[in-house]
Amino acid sequence: MQPACRAPFELYSKESGKSYGNQPLSICDESFTPLEVRYDLDAVKGQVTRASIEAGPANMWRYTSLLPIPEGFEPDLPVGFTPLVKAKNLGKRVGSNNLYVKNDAVCFPTLSFKDRVVAVALANARHFGFEVVGCSSTGNLANSVAAQAARLGLKACILVPADLEPAKILNTQVYGARLVRIDGNYDHVNRLCSLIADQYNWGFVNVNLRPYYAEGSKSVGFEIAEQLGWRLPDNVVVPMAGGSLIRKIKKAFDELLYLGLVEAKPVRFFGAQATGCSPISTAVKQDTETITPQRPNTIARSLAIGNPADGPYASRMIREVGGYAEDVSDVEVVAGIQELAETEGIFTETAGGVTTAVTARLLAQGRIGTDELTVSVITGNGLKTTDALAGRYELGRAVRPRLGDFEEYLAELDGPTAVAPELEPELIPAD
Repeated sequence: MQPACRAPFELYSKESGKSYGNQPLSICDESFTPLEVRYDLDAVKGQVTRASIEAGPANMWRYTSLLPIPEGFEPDLPVGFTPLVKAKNLGKRVGSNNLYVKNDAVCFPTLSFKDRVVAVALANARHFGFEVVGCSSTGNLANSVAAQAARLGLKACILVPADLEPAKILNTQVYGARLVRIDGNYDHVNRLCSLIADQYNWGFVNVNLRPYYAEGSKSVGFEIAEQLGWRLPDNVVVPMAGGSLIRKIKKAFDELLYLGLVEAKPVRFFGAQATGCSPISTAVKQDTETITPQRPNTIARSLAIGNPADGPYASRMIREVGGYAEDVSDVEVVAGIQELAETEGIFTETAGGVTTAVTARLLAQGRIGTDELTVSVITGNGLKTTDALAGRYELGRAVRPRLGDFEEYLAELDGPTAVAPELEPELIPAD
């Protein structure tokens, strides 16, 4: 599949203004800040239309014209275009009449939104001639890099914190990737990967390929707008780790607006973090873009980045659009997982528990209105973090295959039958 047109793009620094063309590089050598991808949208204005997008495949590649994909790349992995679900039951419970859930817990192939960013990063990895790819990861990214590298015939080396959830480690090793556990947190792992990327000719998706990788997140924003009938929501609640996803959804909305594909309206963005690692939400609450690094201490390991690279930009953007950021305790994270599952049948990992709990809190605080169209972004599947629910549910005893035993067991589960107590004779009212 080749799009009818493709917006020309290049890397540049927002701080220094310096252009870097297209190369495996992530930091400006003058400002020492992250590089961004810049597009010439004027070159495709009037050519990228709703109709041209809708004529594309039913996955994220329908937006290839607005992604940093190298010429000649033929995508064949059907990533993205996950459901946008009207969450009526959850909405009733948390006080919203117009709540939607963007469900990347079912994203192909590894059940998280990281499949989107990796697909874009590896397209560029092949273009730049890398034979070995890798990443520093808190879990979901490791899974996705390992799976997609296997499909593309690339070797993969994945570095993760040693305390990563067992399911995420298994879901990386099964694809044949070389996995290295590091005795430290994510920030330690990421610094080591930066050194390795400098020493070896390897493509690290969130180091030297990071500008391209981050752009894959825009597909979440493109899909939300299209699935709402080419409309923008009033609010978007997004989990924050490095701070990139929430910014890229905003960038996607801005590009659609510039191309005339959606009507202008104010959209507020709300960031969600766990209290045990909340450097961005803390900055937002303090009305600053200065990020004070934190030592992660939360079950929401996929969000546990204590010194987020995009934190300052995320805090600035959230405050500029009139949004806010909140963080919730581990107890609330688990409750959020259970609430989403019990009301909408969506089993999310801990990051989704964070988003669900924060959405509920923002509604209770009145920061989000009851009738406002709100999208809560769920980024990963609960099967990867089942340890967070350990001890929460009992299996119960085995029952013999007899109807009487079954009915007896149901009575046990339901508890004593509620029967009105007998009234004492003197308390019986007279006719």
